[in-house]
Amino acid sequence: MGATSNTASQASNQVTITHSASLGTAGSDDLSGTLRVHKDNFALYNVNVKNTFGQSSTNGQAIALSAYGTNHGYYASGFYSYQDTVLAEQGNQYYGFCYIEGAVDFIFGQHARAFFQKNIIASVGPGAITADGPASKSDGLFVINESTIQASTAATSSLVGQVYLGRPWTQFATVAFTSCSLSNIINSAGWEIWSTATPNTADVTFAEYENTGAGAAGTRASFSTKLTSNAAYNVGVVLGSSWSSWVDQNFV
Repeated sequence: MGATSNTASQASNQVTITHSASLGTAGSDDLSGTLRVHKDNFALYNVNVKNTFGQSSTNGQAIALSAYGTNHGYYASGFYSYQDTVLAEQGNQYYGFCYIEGAVDFIFGQHARAFFQKNIIASVGPGAITADGPASKSDGLFVINESTIQASTAATSSLVGQVYLGRPWTQFATVAFTSCSLSNIINSAGWEIWSTATPNTADVTFAEYENTGAGAAGTRASFSTKLTSNAAYNVGVVLGSSWSSWVDQNFV
């Protein structure tokens, strides 16, 4: 638990953990992490976590949080990097009232079921916000709910139309943005392919439900879906019926 004058807001945090490392310097994504959590039943409150490695054309992955475990709760905390800021790798994870900043695939992972509630997600450069990479349709899921998607004040140029909600690390990527406020940084297509050589869209689920703002308008990518109900993506479905026993109810 970090010192703060307002436990409900990341903006008041007085504690910051800082480190600088990348995939190239550390040897793996996980090892580059400023904060590496390899245990179950973990909670972090009101702490900012920064990887200051910055932008790099090679080995640019530089993790702020590397989260391996289940029943993880992150509350009113801040996570800062450029590429691959938050690695939500496995288990059930909850991010409530957090601030997450990056540019390229900066919420990513393979096996986690992660729910992001009332976060501020801020892009500091062009790129995709999420990169989900499960091995099957039942292997992982990211839901961003009631969150604000905006440009970071640290962005050095206009990002209007330069940011995508996500791209599929594997063809089984499953990501939903529900009831979010999307600023004009979001490209009208909403979502993008992984690459020209490997689009990874064969079995992708990229979904939106009742998003608002300038970034919610436009003709979305053909491999994405506009939902008429968010029933399949509420917190109880994502994290299981026992979610309220380990998620702090002050951050819902």
